Amino acid sequence: MIWKRLHRIGRLALQGALAGLAGSLLLPAVALAQEQGIPAEDVATRLDAVWILLAAALVFVMHPGFAMLESGLTRAKNTVNVLMKNFINVAMGVVAFYLIGYGLTGQGTPLFGTEGFMMIGVDTKDPMTLIYFVFALMFCATAATIVSGAMAERMRWPAYLIYAFVMTAVIYPVVAKWVWTSDGWLAELGFMDFAGSTVVHLVGATSALAGLLLLGARIGKYGPDGRIHAIPGHNLPMATLGAMILWFGWYGFNVGSTLGAENPALIGWTAATTTMGAGAGTLAAMFTIWIISGKPDLSMTLNGALGGLVAITASTAFVGFASALLIGAVAGVIVVLAALAFDRLRLDDPVGALAVHGIGGIWGTLSIGLLGYTDITSAEPTPVGLLVGGGLSQLGVQAVGIVATIAWVFGTSLALFAAIKYTVGLRVTPEEEMEGLDVGEHGTGAYHGEMFGLGSHGLEGGHHRTPRAAYLPGESPA
Repeated sequence: MIWKRLHRIGRLALQGALAGLAGSLLLPAVALAQEQGIPAEDVATRLDAVWILLAAALVFVMHPGFAMLESGLTRAKNTVNVLMKNFINVAMGVVAFYLIGYGLTGQGTPLFGTEGFMMIGVDTKDPMTLIYFVFALMFCATAATIVSGAMAERMRWPAYLIYAFVMTAVIYPVVAKWVWTSDGWLAELGFMDFAGSTVVHLVGATSALAGLLLLGARIGKYGPDGRIHAIPGHNLPMATLGAMILWFGWYGFNVGSTLGAENPALIGWTAATTTMGAGAGTLAAMFTIWIISGKPDLSMTLNGALGGLVAITASTAFVGFASALLIGAVAGVIVVLAALAFDRLRLDDPVGALAVHGIGGIWGTLSIGLLGYTDITSAEPTPVGLLVGGGLSQLGVQAVGIVATIAWVFGTSLALFAAIKYTVGLRVTPEEEMEGLDVGEHGTGAYHGEMFGLGSHGLEGGHHRTPRAAYLPGESPA
């Protein structure tokens, strides 16, 4: 079977390369440790600590990536608001995950953890425990940031703060418990999601969908005659930089999920499949939108790369190289088609988060049930995917996990956003939306200077004058 042959050739080549790399990088360190009388197990622990902390730092780098991508794909008058959301996600995640979220992901019942809240009862003298905590925290904050772009340009700042706390304290941790804790009910069922296509990306996209249904579209996005009006982003160089930073940070997201440095073959494997998924997604999206629109659109191409990364995230340690290319390519196509479909459904998602993280996450999770193996770096991996001889069982389990995740996240998020809407308010006033959230919510703009006719300080009468280009045709500032 061609998939098995390609898989075997790729595995042998990669293992040979990694053996050489491991020898050149790790053996000198081990030799030095032996000279100093440090036990081998202590050396391994220290390598694991450095590796996981480095991976956590790479995941953190994804947040400026999201900030650049989302702000570039939205209008100049909302840049500060988008940047603030992405910055606050991490800070809110730190507090909420420490207080509540970490405990919900720990040991307890199959549905939620019951110990470890505020790190009570946790062995905080164990450095690895603390490093794993930081790594898990970065994943939690990443799930929250997906909503930022999808609901951009019209959500009130207090509403976003409430959402960010509840997402990182409760909604995300429960799904992480189901999948990534040994006694979680989906883990016991055999659900597979190596680095979070469902746990992180589908969670964020599902929450965003619930919010969009209550928030509504931006002013001017959809005409009374049903026509869709494009609202271009104000800075595509910024968006492109953001996408490339995200791709860079994804090596911490996927490869760091090996949770240790003791298996260089698996580290290399996940790095290779991650790269292949991203590359294939980029090309597939570019050609798809080129065929549809007649032009190779940049923003769709960027989202194709991200869709490929989201899709390969679940299966990166479970599929061969040819399968990784296929998973990424399919993701690139469906992300473009889904983004266009959501627009026709009048779901106004400025950055395409529903398509990238939602549809991409579903496809990536199901792909394990089609193309997946266990112990992928062994001499004879065990197939679990339908198309590689593993039968239907794993595909069914993956579908159960997807449905359960959507049910939990959509239900809780809809209740959360409804409560916010009818108490503190979910959406800014039409006047503030027209002026821009930077001024209305934060009292300043992102760009100051002569280029916008603002004088040396960029302020007039205590207010930032929004650039005329930031408005839709026919709009005017309030």
